[in-house]
Amino acid sequence: MKRFSTIIPTIFADLIAHGMAWYLFYLVKFKLEWFDASASIEPAMLFIPAIILGAYWVLVFALFGMYKNLFIISRLDEVIRTAKISVIGTLILFFFLFIDQLNWDSSNIHYAKFYAISYWFLVFFNVSFLRIIVRTVQKNRTRKGHGMHRAIIVGTGKNALEVEANLNRNKILGLDVIGFLTTDGEVSDKLIKPLLGNIDDVKSIVERYKIDDVIVALEQAESRKLIQVVDQIDQPDVSVKILPDFYQIIIGLNRTNQIFGLPLIDVMPDPMPSWEKIVKRIFDFTASFIMLVLVSPIMAALYVIIPLTSKGSAIYSHERVGLFGKNFVIYKFRSMFSDAESSGSPQLATQNDPRITPLGLFMRKTRLDELPQLWNVIRGDMSLVGPRPERPFYVNQFKKQIPLYSRRLRVRPGITGWAQVKWKYDESFDDVVEKTKYDLFYVENMSLRMDFKILVNTIATVILGKGQ
Repeated sequence: MKRFSTIIPTIFADLIAHGMAWYLFYLVKFKLEWFDASASIEPAMLFIPAIILGAYWVLVFALFGMYKNLFIISRLDEVIRTAKISVIGTLILFFFLFIDQLNWDSSNIHYAKFYAISYWFLVFFNVSFLRIIVRTVQKNRTRKGHGMHRAIIVGTGKNALEVEANLNRNKILGLDVIGFLTTDGEVSDKLIKPLLGNIDDVKSIVERYKIDDVIVALEQAESRKLIQVVDQIDQPDVSVKILPDFYQIIIGLNRTNQIFGLPLIDVMPDPMPSWEKIVKRIFDFTASFIMLVLVSPIMAALYVIIPLTSKGSAIYSHERVGLFGKNFVIYKFRSMFSDAESSGSPQLATQNDPRITPLGLFMRKTRLDELPQLWNVIRGDMSLVGPRPERPFYVNQFKKQIPLYSRRLRVRPGITGWAQVKWKYDESFDDVVEKTKYDLFYVENMSLRMDFKILVNTIATVILGKGQ
């Protein structure tokens, strides 16, 4: 099924399920008098709380990824996920409902436990029941060829034929193979779907045919071309999976999903859950706003001093490449002489760079030149932590020269990052390659815990003046 055609019916079913759970909870509590109900509520007064609870649960489910990968998850796995997330949601809900009742006696605690357990069971049962119905209907439609994901297979050998045959046997997977891409290797005459082109054209073919999933099924002799394929596919809504060989499965290249006997590896899946992304964005905005207020006297002083110590404006702005390749304007305190790039082309900084002013050297060591970027963070162009944004000139070069460089663009760039605390300024192409390794490690392993670690290291760098 298409992504939106699985999410919308699921959200609608969840809203109905939570409404049913709320009214059943009311019935059990007040009408059947299973609990000690000292007051009663008219059914008509339950409508607004039902809407609020429905919105609350949809938000909780979204934060914990309950609306992701719905087209491939099994119904049993979905029930198990529902049980776990509904426990968390119920505990959060009842905590805030009863937090003001500090003088609980044993009877109140006893009833609170029964309230929570009974409400959780009703939520779990209703959501699971309706989701099973929705998913069964969707899977039956998929078997008949409705709402399939458009997929291409990279490879034209034995492995590619095996993948095509498996997908044709199991329509329930929801993948409709549009065609194949060749690697200039052996092209089997048993291919059922057409040959769409070469792997050099994978990006344009994905865009032209509106492909949802790219399955890489190369022969062992062609495995070196895997990076070439992955490097070209940087669209956020395109899923990339590879058919691993025996050795990749054993060494645990990544988590392997077994789908109807077909092992597939998700290439660099999104490592950060939705709730962590929201927390990260809230923290970025809040912390940046507070920091801007606190350091505003320092920024005001630098704004006056910089033009007095060297000719030119205090603020330096230029274009950088951000999230998913979108360009934005970045702001910094000027740390170089105004004619630093009089040659007309960008240049990497070097050790003891003569273009850096004496004040600029101090600002770089203490990272004070980065303070105006707090405004970029508030605007949403950047994050406090992430790969440093580069100029379009360099991005276009590095994408051609460094494998997987474009994967850095899958996350919002940052003021500081893993590469900044582990490596020095870019002085050569080799430095760029090394920092890219750190950036890719961050992209694959990003988490709130890692962000905290990077921020602590950055603060230490600022205090000790170890910047460059």
